[in-house]
Amino acid sequence: MAVWYSLADSLLARLDAETAHGLALRVLKSGLMPADRRPDPSSLGVTVWGRRLANPVGLAAGFDKNAEVADAMLGLGFGLVEIGSVTPRPQDGNPRPRLFRLAEDRGVINRMGFPGAGLEAARARLAARGRRGFVGVNVGANKDSADRAADYVACSVALAPYADYLVCNVSSPNTPGLRSLQGRTQLADLLKRVQDAIARKPVPLVVKIAPDASYDDLDDIVAVCRDLRMDGIIVGNTTLSRPATLQSPRRDEAGGLSGAPLMALSTDVLRRTARRVEGQFPLIGCGGVGSGADAYAKIRAGATLVQLYSAMVYGGPPLIRRIKDELAALLVRDGFATVAAAVGADL
Repeated sequence: MAVWYSLADSLLARLDAETAHGLALRVLKSGLMPADRRPDPSSLGVTVWGRRLANPVGLAAGFDKNAEVADAMLGLGFGLVEIGSVTPRPQDGNPRPRLFRLAEDRGVINRMGFPGAGLEAARARLAARGRRGFVGVNVGANKDSADRAADYVACSVALAPYADYLVCNVSSPNTPGLRSLQGRTQLADLLKRVQDAIARKPVPLVVKIAPDASYDDLDDIVAVCRDLRMDGIIVGNTTLSRPATLQSPRRDEAGGLSGAPLMALSTDVLRRTARRVEGQFPLIGCGGVGSGADAYAKIRAGATLVQLYSAMVYGGPPLIRRIKDELAALLVRDGFATVAAAVGADL
């Protein structure tokens, strides 16, 4: 796979970031990408929400917005794949260019604005693929919606039958006003409405929060999630902050920053969230994961699962196996028989 990808990467690197992403999706849909059929070390197996996964390494939302390549990504070795964000109606998102590589920093800035084909397109694809693997569905709101909570409800009700877990994404910085839904009153109302709407066909419900959350924000978010007995929190989305260490000439582009520059911030917020959650539900660590050591740091900070996306821009499919092998070796080094034994070791 590494040889195959090195050839593809030489082409993708010459294209602008969004065009390269579109080409990658077409290759994945074609079936030309070799699968990784090697079994994972038994130490990487995790149980979450009553399901056993071969490994805790997942694909974050944003790569497969329209549920086009979930099975192909599972075939590359991910333990779980999250599609979306899906909005009720199709929308174009923000004007291009809106996706930028920060190669010097191994980071990405995006201001996509939830572009996508909409709820019906995602539902049709998910229904056609059947229930294989472990696939989460990330839902959001249309930019011009008058009732954004209603958008989350509509998407959740329609897609719950095809989801192994649902994610309410209230933390994208590229839809004006969306992050205000993280406020205590607004978040409680939104999540309760979604819970009530899917009560007849319950599916694990998770909220995705921003790594820019303050101490007070975290107090409110975790209090709401504990009160409602939510099934988990993803920490976190992209950041609006800009570390002083950024070297890329693209560092001042507007939008959310992801990739390696986000690792320290997102892991710190994950750790602070875990201390507040006190093991009441699982956490998913997202933001900056590009190695087995990064995944291990998230796990020790309280994450049961980890997700990545931006690192794939630079490492490609071979990165998935490398992260898993490195993580397994770190568990052995420190005397942990399983991932579960290492969760929260640094708390």
